[in-house]
Amino acid sequence: MKIAVAKELDPAEPRVAATPDTVKKLKALGADVAVEPGAGIKSGIPDADFTAVGATVSADALKDADVVFKVKRPEASELAKYKRGALVLAIMDPYGNDAALKSMADAGVVAFAMELMPRITRAQVMDVLSSQANLAGYRAVIDAAESFGRAMPMMMTAAGTVPAAKVFIMGVGVAGLQAIATARRLGAIVTATDVRPATKEQVESLGAKFLAVEDEEFKNAQTAGGYAKEMSKEYQAKQAALTAEHIKKQDIVITTALIPGRPAPRLVTAEMVKSMKPGSVLVDLAVERGGNVEGAKPGEVVEIDGVKIVGYTNVAGRIAASASGLYARNLLSFFETMVNKEKALAVNWEDELVKATALTRDGAVVHPNFQPKTA
Repeated sequence: MKIAVAKELDPAEPRVAATPDTVKKLKALGADVAVEPGAGIKSGIPDADFTAVGATVSADALKDADVVFKVKRPEASELAKYKRGALVLAIMDPYGNDAALKSMADAGVVAFAMELMPRITRAQVMDVLSSQANLAGYRAVIDAAESFGRAMPMMMTAAGTVPAAKVFIMGVGVAGLQAIATARRLGAIVTATDVRPATKEQVESLGAKFLAVEDEEFKNAQTAGGYAKEMSKEYQAKQAALTAEHIKKQDIVITTALIPGRPAPRLVTAEMVKSMKPGSVLVDLAVERGGNVEGAKPGEVVEIDGVKIVGYTNVAGRIAASASGLYARNLLSFFETMVNKEKALAVNWEDELVKATALTRDGAVVHPNFQPKTA
């Protein structure tokens, strides 16, 4: 079986879908691995590092490949190079992208969306949302510290005391928890909020203070899959009033709230931004889905009355070497389930991991959540 590691066409995507470490393991599974030239450069992996572990570096890497590893969903120009029946493992961003799914179906590829991996114990090592969000949460704090004109920890000097920065994390998923931990390591005073009651204990275990309207709706605000539910307008209003007062006193606010398949919930209004002190910083990790912060712009740092709103996109990609290392291991772990003891490709179509992630097969969109709508 031949595995191709594609170079990302998007100039804003620095990550790569394999590393020398994962290539070695793919070779041990019996695969021939071909890498497109320059695929790993932006992640600090020169072509020579791939050839040193037995991969072939070739402009024709995609030709006749049985499996393609990518970071982002293949574009139409790439699909023309794929053979029909090839398995494609990538972050597919399927919500609202029906035309792109149809293109993959029409190209005859079997597309697997890594971000749809179920959150079950055996799939933890394959969970790209967690691996990349973890790094995004860390990087969000680093970006906030860079934009903040003061020190983060309290410093007692002969010339006087520098107070610790006050950091507020909104949304305590994987990214939020890592943001809390990182801000605490940097010496900040950290508070956090989330609609899921289970997060309160997690927040407090990291040494931060939890902030929420803890009513009956709050106690039932988590799906069976561990995701946040969309809250009622009444709850949102009560929570907004509580957070509005809190935000006024904060130096840094980091928002991480995303609901799969929906626009990002608006957590911070323009009025809340205006209430903050000049020099304060907001980092919006949901900016690519419409943003949690009013006024945030994808790929930009906006300044409003001295308050900065940081809207960097692909934040995990801002630490590409680390992000690629984790993502490559996510892909490898999933792919290992598709190889039998004879070291041959053998996808088990009844496996719950396959059922949850397979988008297209045999020329059609097969995932129940993304079936073409009939009139």
